[in-house]
Amino acid sequence: MKVLITGATGLVGSELVSQCHEKGYAVNYLTTRKNKIVSEVNHKGYYWNPSKGEIDPKCLDGVSVIINLAGSSISKRWTSSYKKEIIDSRVNTLDLLKKTLLKIEGHTVKSLVSASAIGVYPDSLSNYYTEEETKVDDSFLGEVVNLWEKKANEFKSLGLTVAKVRIGLVMSKEGGALPEMAKPIKYYVGSPFGTGEQWQSWIHVVDLARIFVHIAQYKLKGVYNGVAPNPVTNAKMVKEIAKALEQPLFMPNVPKFVMYTVLGKMAYILFASQRVSSKKIEEEGFVFKYVNICQALGNIYDTSTKCVDDKSNVTKQFVS
Repeated sequence: MKVLITGATGLVGSELVSQCHEKGYAVNYLTTRKNKIVSEVNHKGYYWNPSKGEIDPKCLDGVSVIINLAGSSISKRWTSSYKKEIIDSRVNTLDLLKKTLLKIEGHTVKSLVSASAIGVYPDSLSNYYTEEETKVDDSFLGEVVNLWEKKANEFKSLGLTVAKVRIGLVMSKEGGALPEMAKPIKYYVGSPFGTGEQWQSWIHVVDLARIFVHIAQYKLKGVYNGVAPNPVTNAKMVKEIAKALEQPLFMPNVPKFVMYTVLGKMAYILFASQRVSSKKIEEEGFVFKYVNICQALGNIYDTSTKCVDDKSNVTKQFVS
């Protein structure tokens, strides 16, 4: 199988490329940086510039699956111009891929697996969200995901199978949210945000990449949550990071108004609560390597922290 990956040089994309190669899949990838283009037997880069509508159509030669990870980071201050960039970087990239496919007679692409985000689910301390949820969060993130998924669905009109992976908080030492969450803890000023009761649905970067591979391999379609089986509260997350780093926690919780003053509207992502189910992808035969946050952090930080069940472990709470 040959896959085309967008966002292949990012945190998740790099892990995904590695796993594809382990399975013997050939990888084409698109990049906006010409100095990141390589041409090897099973690993070939191609230039594109979605903002200018530029793409090398050869990137689709022999490709059967497109895995789309393209999108600007949401972890920057949400100015009006950057909010537009967040949306455009997701919608315009998919639109360019669609237009390119329409121009290629006899292309071999059969399916699209696109990244999405759990930010689509309404902020709630009590709800337990599955992929069947139809309500969309009344926030900028809800708007972004709604537009993102609608654009991905347009590929169905081309006869492609479409799957979307709603990604949670990605756990990795190499980038993403975890290093930023760990930084204040390392300097003895770590503490939960707000009440600390908000739910954080997380996933180890290795498992997330494995989900994309699993969906591509078995030609699955529809929406799948890219989260681990056991979400935790923010207070529990901070506590487990501190434990993994062997650092004390003695600072009071950070009030909401402080973070909104520092980060502006982007602070919403620190306080939004989405408790999300992984059951659907598990029912498709996927088996997680990292099911508990302490287990995931132990792997990331190379520690042997024992996983202790407590009231923050939601496995029991989800059983009705």
